[in-house]
Amino acid sequence: MIIVMKPNAKRESIQNITGIIEGKGLTAHISNGKEVTVIGVVGDKSKLQDQNLEIAEDVDKIVPVTESYKLANKKFHPEPSVIKVGNVSIGGDELIVMSGPCAVESRAQLIETAHAVKKAGAHILRGGAYKPRTSPYAFQGLEEEGIKFMKEAREETGLPVVCEVTSLAAIEAAVKYVDMLQIGARNMQNFYLLKEAGKTGLPVLLKRGLSATIDEWLNASEYIIAEGNPNVVLCERGIRTFETATRNTLDISAVPVIKNKSHLPIIVDPSHASGVRMYVKPLAMSAVAVGADGLMIETHPNPAIALSDGPQSLTFQELLELCSKIRPLAALMGKKF
Repeated sequence: MIIVMKPNAKRESIQNITGIIEGKGLTAHISNGKEVTVIGVVGDKSKLQDQNLEIAEDVDKIVPVTESYKLANKKFHPEPSVIKVGNVSIGGDELIVMSGPCAVESRAQLIETAHAVKKAGAHILRGGAYKPRTSPYAFQGLEEEGIKFMKEAREETGLPVVCEVTSLAAIEAAVKYVDMLQIGARNMQNFYLLKEAGKTGLPVLLKRGLSATIDEWLNASEYIIAEGNPNVVLCERGIRTFETATRNTLDISAVPVIKNKSHLPIIVDPSHASGVRMYVKPLAMSAVAVGADGLMIETHPNPAIALSDGPQSLTFQELLELCSKIRPLAALMGKKF
């Protein structure tokens, strides 16, 4: 449930309500909006049945929350969240582009890519050092050596860096080098991993699972936030359907649905959604048009020889052209780029 306070509610009234909630062994989450303060109650709300909170001073109304996710719920936090990743803000008035190789293959490859990403106007360097591949014989990533290269790329270009983690050991290594952790689609419901990522306090990019509903996705984000880490960015990367023309099916409707259900920022990954280079540009533009807070685009110095996902990776020139194409569209949607 949430307790909506009246406009300009006194601090003493808010403290009184939170004191009652916490006195019953529940957790109170305060969201200070532009006009009103909202107090979210997490726990067994039946413990408050004898309190008559609806008539307490400065309480406007009490709204039940029927969804199983609470902290990620827009009812709990009516104002959109803005997540800081290094010197970049996701969810504000700027369209954020993350770009880089699917897999970090060498220091030279990553540094070259980082400079190209920055030249194109992207804000964050992405790169895979831990690669959960469908085949056990496919390239599995450079692991800690790869994230050391990412730190070096950040120092050389100033771009914050994000890398996927697949285990507790990967998290323990990554926190020493990167600005943001990524939980991939295959691990969206690895609840132990989600909790461990939440404990780090680092921003977490949470990709939607291959066959996950939006509510399941938001419940997964709840595991991270419940650890005291509100810094979650969602990433729509396509879901598995009967269609075989593309690698996955981009659920473009997920963007407005998330905007309606949650305060968390959402970005779109058209590279993994399509698996086909020629489809990345139109899907990226459609994501911007429906209000996404950002994009994740794969790029490589030479996609033809990439060790992972070459067919969906843009060349540096293609990335530059895409960024120039989305700039006026972002402006039309009220976003700077």
